[in-house]
Amino acid sequence: MAIKQITLSDNTLAANLFGSGDRNIRRLEKKLDVELDTRGTLVTIQGDNEKVDLAERLINELCSLLERGYPLHIADIDYAVRLLTQDRGLTLSDIFLDTVHVSFKKKVITPKSIAQKRYVDAIRRYDIVFSIGPAGTGKTYLAMAMAVSALLKKEVDRIILTRPAVEAGEKLGFLPGDLAAKVDPYLRPLYDALYDMIDTEKTHNLLESATIEVAPLAFMRGRTLNDSFVIMDEAQNTTSEQMKMFLTRLGMNSKAVVTGDITQIDLPLAKPSGLVEAQNILGDVDGIKFIYFSEQDVVRHPLVQDIIKAYELSSRKGRDSEDEDI
Repeated sequence: MAIKQITLSDNTLAANLFGSGDRNIRRLEKKLDVELDTRGTLVTIQGDNEKVDLAERLINELCSLLERGYPLHIADIDYAVRLLTQDRGLTLSDIFLDTVHVSFKKKVITPKSIAQKRYVDAIRRYDIVFSIGPAGTGKTYLAMAMAVSALLKKEVDRIILTRPAVEAGEKLGFLPGDLAAKVDPYLRPLYDALYDMIDTEKTHNLLESATIEVAPLAFMRGRTLNDSFVIMDEAQNTTSEQMKMFLTRLGMNSKAVVTGDITQIDLPLAKPSGLVEAQNILGDVDGIKFIYFSEQDVVRHPLVQDIIKAYELSSRKGRDSEDEDI
């Protein structure tokens, strides 16, 4: 059993660190399996040596973030614990303070994992970035944030958001309305991300002026996209031909981000995924970067991580059983 004490610089820092009703401190206790006692600006840590050392490091890192103006939320406690558990040599400020400013709503979006940090860096550096991984890892959301930031800085003239309208257990023909109405449900996740970053009226104005365009992938054929930030979501559901068509639309002063989860392909079995194929064909092309996410990068409800792990374990057991039958 080890005991360590940390004296914080002032009461304001202590209040921000502890959180409303000490909820941040209680969360730290639960995640790190230590006892934390707070008296004014004094924090006392008790527990196993290794856990106490990690708690001390984490509290100091969180204080550094707060002193530099970072708005600490309770979810950040989980992300911080995960990051420092994975890499003790990491500095939280290198991740959390790499901000993407989206000023329409005065909202600041930051990476929450090492892979997300690499992803943001890759989008800055490369003209074409592929992000591959499970749901909830921020692939589309961070790409959208980078696109809105680029538009605000006038680095691009427009944002184009697209995804294939592939049926996942339902038939488009049974949906009411014309083609635009039929494909609209497939584009809703892109609209949702937009509305989360930009107020409704501003979003409508940008859509009406075509400064932001949301369209099914089929509408990209024959176009050249100059001065644009282009995002293709759900790319695992593209065919080889569609992927090639999309990538060859890229014009001058443009970026393309392609996101997808190769474990959730809804194409007919006879159709190979354009995203899977792109890994093999484009992996060594200069100027193109592939970023991979895992369940450790999930930033949704904590249960999402457990769900992804459970499905992966079930899939592995199924493959092992098939191998034994052979």
